[in-house]
Amino acid sequence: MSAQRNPALVWRLLLLAAVIAGFAAVVWSLDAGQWLTLAQLKSRHATLVAQVEAQPLVAAALFFALYAMVAALCVPGTPLLTLAAGALFGLVPGVLIVSFSSALGATLAFLMSRFLLRDRVQRRFGAPLAAFNRGIERDGAFYLVFLGLTPVFPYFLINLVMGITPMRVTTFYWASQTGMLLETILIVNAGTELAKVDSLAGLLAPPLLVSLALIGLVPLLLRWVLAHEKMPERWRRTIDKQP
Repeated sequence: MSAQRNPALVWRLLLLAAVIAGFAAVVWSLDAGQWLTLAQLKSRHATLVAQVEAQPLVAAALFFALYAMVAALCVPGTPLLTLAAGALFGLVPGVLIVSFSSALGATLAFLMSRFLLRDRVQRRFGAPLAAFNRGIERDGAFYLVFLGLTPVFPYFLINLVMGITPMRVTTFYWASQTGMLLETILIVNAGTELAKVDSLAGLLAPPLLVSLALIGLVPLLLRWVLAHEKMPERWRRTIDKQP
């Protein structure tokens, strides 16, 4: 149904555009370039920490908006911002800020794909879309959790392609947040010791990527267990029928 015949859809699109415009204004006012290189973050670390300590709630809100906008617009830089969250706010506050802002940004990208970019995404990512649809049909939300835990596909691709699948928005939000949580904790924790970080590439070294991939199998294993939880009962019925 077109937007012209669906006033509710028009209002949703306007609200989505307003949210994105608001976040963009925050990003512009923050001069986001100062955050998006490791050298800048290290050189300005003491100054930024002092600003956070002077106005912790304002700093957290601005950082939240910046992170959500970068994630929503699929701008490279979320790993560095995740690192910065640990360096500026500490482990627990940093994880909370990044977890919710990244999930919000991913959901905004999901909505933009669904309502604004559907045809373009479908043309550009037809092959991944077919694979994702099969995975969702087979494993449901567990498949999205698996994708979040397994760094095979970049998050921006997952967000855009999922937007044109049948998945509900609420399901996408919680599954994305769950799937990204472990990697968030690892990178935020690395940020708490910023002086020891030499490059962003080192944050996700091959052994860590393998570990994440193995952990990513957990939700699919859980899905299999849930699907077969009545197997012992069937076995008992089979045994009882034997002479």
